Amino acid sequence: MRKAVIYIHGKGGNAGEAEHYIPLFPEDTVIGFEYRSQTPWEAETEFAAFFDKVQNRFDSVDLIANSIGAFFTLCSLSRKNIRKAFFVSPVVQMERLIGDMMVWAAVDEAELREKKRIPTPFGEVLSWEYLSWVREHPVSWTVPTEILYGENDNLQSRQTVEAFAGSCGAGVTVMKNGEHWFHTAEQMTFLDRWIAQVK
Repeated sequence: MRKAVIYIHGKGGNAGEAEHYIPLFPEDTVIGFEYRSQTPWEAETEFAAFFDKVQNRFDSVDLIANSIGAFFTLCSLSRKNIRKAFFVSPVVQMERLIGDMMVWAAVDEAELREKKRIPTPFGEVLSWEYLSWVREHPVSWTVPTEILYGENDNLQSRQTVEAFAGSCGAGVTVMKNGEHWFHTAEQMTFLDRWIAQVK
């Protein structure tokens, strides 16, 4: 059986990161996805089209998705025939994250509704359109999924991730002292062992 593994990077990442996963899936074809989408409504179209192209060439498809890439995956690929998904530090509750960022930036909902877009001191732009879309499109996910979460993740709380996992039957592995961005040698070794155990 010919199987593909699609790698979907997080913010600031790139498709070249997929090379790390090639030795972890030696019998499969690992494909990095260099997407352009910046919003979930853009991802709905771009991610689905890319997935369909890959699926047409293989018997089955797995996904590895990182951070915001996992959120875009949840928004765009929930109805696709995915054998298994591996989420690394996934953003699974975007409304809560936007709410947290509003608190960090001292922006209330009335101000965001009025101004539509508000730049923040930490480099993100708060968007009323984005928040409204997220509220109008709740995530529904039934794909068999395993989640890797860093204990010190500063974007999504463990409680939030575990609540999502409970809603869809996903497994959760927590790395003690891990961060949102898995990048150190120790963290990547932990990630590799996790993949080997759950795939």
